[in-house]
Amino acid sequence: MLAAAVCAASGVAVAQDKPAGKVAAAPAGRVLQMQTAFNPALPGSGDGIRIFARAIKQMSGGALAIKIVEPGRIAPTADMLDAIVAGDLEAAFTWSGYAATKAAVFSVFATVPFGPGPEDMTSWMLEGDGGRIHRDAYEKLGVAGIPCGMQGPKGGGWFRAELNTPADLKGLRLRFGKLPGEVIARLGATLVTLPAGEFFYQLQQGRLDGGEMSTPAIDAALGFDKLGLPYYVPGWQQPSAVLDFLMRKDKWEALPAEQRTQIETACRANIAWMLSRSPNVQGLALEKLRAAGVVIKEWSPELMEAFRSNTEIVLKEQADRDPDFAAALANQRAFVQQSARWRALSRLP
Repeated sequence: MLAAAVCAASGVAVAQDKPAGKVAAAPAGRVLQMQTAFNPALPGSGDGIRIFARAIKQMSGGALAIKIVEPGRIAPTADMLDAIVAGDLEAAFTWSGYAATKAAVFSVFATVPFGPGPEDMTSWMLEGDGGRIHRDAYEKLGVAGIPCGMQGPKGGGWFRAELNTPADLKGLRLRFGKLPGEVIARLGATLVTLPAGEFFYQLQQGRLDGGEMSTPAIDAALGFDKLGLPYYVPGWQQPSAVLDFLMRKDKWEALPAEQRTQIETACRANIAWMLSRSPNVQGLALEKLRAAGVVIKEWSPELMEAFRSNTEIVLKEQADRDPDFAAALANQRAFVQQSARWRALSRLP
C-alpha cells in the first residue's frame, strides 16, 4: 500500500542537426547525480523533481542533465546535507527542514507554525530578504542552496481520538516535527520522533495516537484513507515549506556560469509550477479522501487558539536561543505584515 514505483529520470545528451550525409555526434553533456528526499512517483514534491530535471535538459539542449537518484540510495534522506559537504553526493533535492539540525534558521524556511502560506513565502524568498538569508545560511556550511520548489500546506494530521479541547491531547503519543512538536508537548502530548516511512505502520498498529504526515495529495497516495481515521485540517504546523537544490559550494562554482543560470532559472520555474498546481491537486485529493469514507474535521476554535498561543511561546524561546533564527523570523514577519492591509482589502469576502 505504501510502496510506490520510483521513477528515475536520466538526461541524455542529444545530437545537433547536421547536413545530410554527415554523422551527428552527440555533445559531451554533463550529468549531475542528484539524490532526492522525495519519491518522484508522489504528487507535489515528487512531481516537482521530474519537472525540474526535464527543464534542465531542455534549457541546456542536453549539455546538462539531472540523473535522479531515489531516496536513501547513497545517503539517508536526513543526512544528505552531510553527504553533500563530504563529497559523497554531487547534488540533492530536499526539504529545507533537514538542515535545521545544523542551524535553527532553516526552520524559518521549512516549518513555522502559523507562518506564511506558499504565496507569501515565495514573495519573501524572491522579492524580500528570504533568498539572501537562505543563501547565506547555506554558505556558512560550505553549500550552495538554491530555492527550488514550494510545498503548500500540510493536512493537520490523522488521529485515533476525538480532539476538541487541549485536554484531549494530554497523554497522547503524536508524531510532529520539531517546532510543532514542542507546541503539542506544551499541551500535554508526548512527541514521538519517527521517520515518515514508519508512521503509517505505527499508527495502524495502535502504537501511536496520531500525528502529521504531509499534504492531502501525498497522504491519499500513501493510502492513509485505509486507516479509517478522521483527517484534521488545517495544517497549522506547516503552512508552507521551501524545497532546495543543493551542491557543495566549490562544485557549484566549478560549473560554467551558463549552467548555474540554467539551474537557478529551472528552480524558479519549478516554484511557479508547484504554486499553480497545488490548489487543484490538493482539492482533488481531499475529495478522493472524502469519497473513500474519510471524515474531514476542522480543528475546534479552542484548539486552534491553544496551538497559536503556544506557538508564540515556542518561537520566542527558539529566538532567544538563536539570534540567526530570531533575525530571520522577524524579517519574515515584517515582510508579510507590510502587505497585510492590501491582502485584506483586495480579497473578496
